[in-house]
Amino acid sequence: MAAPTAYALIATDLDGTLLRGDDTLSDRSLAALARVAEAGARHLVVTGRPAPRVRPLLDDLGSTGLAVCGQGAQVYDAGANRLLWSVTLDRELAETALGKIEAEVGQVYVAVDQDGVEGLTLIEPGYLMPHPTLPAVRVDRRDDLWCAPISKVLLRHPDLSDDELAATARSVVGSLATVTMSGPGTVELQPCGITKATGLALAAAHLGLGPRETIAFGDMPNDIPMFDWAAHGVAMANAHPELKAVADEITLSNEDDGIAVVLERLFFRLEELSGTGEL
Repeated sequence: MAAPTAYALIATDLDGTLLRGDDTLSDRSLAALARVAEAGARHLVVTGRPAPRVRPLLDDLGSTGLAVCGQGAQVYDAGANRLLWSVTLDRELAETALGKIEAEVGQVYVAVDQDGVEGLTLIEPGYLMPHPTLPAVRVDRRDDLWCAPISKVLLRHPDLSDDELAATARSVVGSLATVTMSGPGTVELQPCGITKATGLALAAAHLGLGPRETIAFGDMPNDIPMFDWAAHGVAMANAHPELKAVADEITLSNEDDGIAVVLERLFFRLEELSGTGEL
């Protein structure tokens, strides 16, 4: 059955958006997404997390379809447990970019997400994971981070705010990498030109869908390209001011089921009207 609104594709970020602070999904959100699927729309996770860190959440959602991971650097097929598409960040360019950033702000603490469906998250001494529930492997020295292909680099500074670190990184990195800010304590370097919109466009095309049929939900500046691409962008109440400034709509917070509130309004009310013959 065709979706009862113009939105046949529901693109959602995870952290701070669909997930609650404890990394769980509410029953209301799960029920809303299930009813949307019954109505014929597709749900697509679009996250900064790499594919191996997304797989358990897709299991919770009962999803065997596609997911956009690694800030758009990966399109992951959950059912086949394989990457349909991936782009890696050149490790020499990453080291050069780090050198330029540290020349401006002093030492930063660094982690990397390795490429592939079994890729590890490696963290150097001093780096603290922003999500302590996510598994990571600590290495002895920075050089050990570059032992295998990577999809992105994660940065933290002991004193600067995320906004300050991201602004400085953008000013010196240039075309070496794309700089994103995806959450508290999470400034990232990814392949130049790669954004969430890159992966979302590829995944949507694979599903036979496009931007005019897409509604997107997010909470951080890394979601801005996704909002620019989609027909309608919905920021959470807890979203960063930069994202709120470009959103078409602001919903409740991730803790208050903001996604479910919008989906219930868009889909379920129209289902009721259709059932009464008022449409």
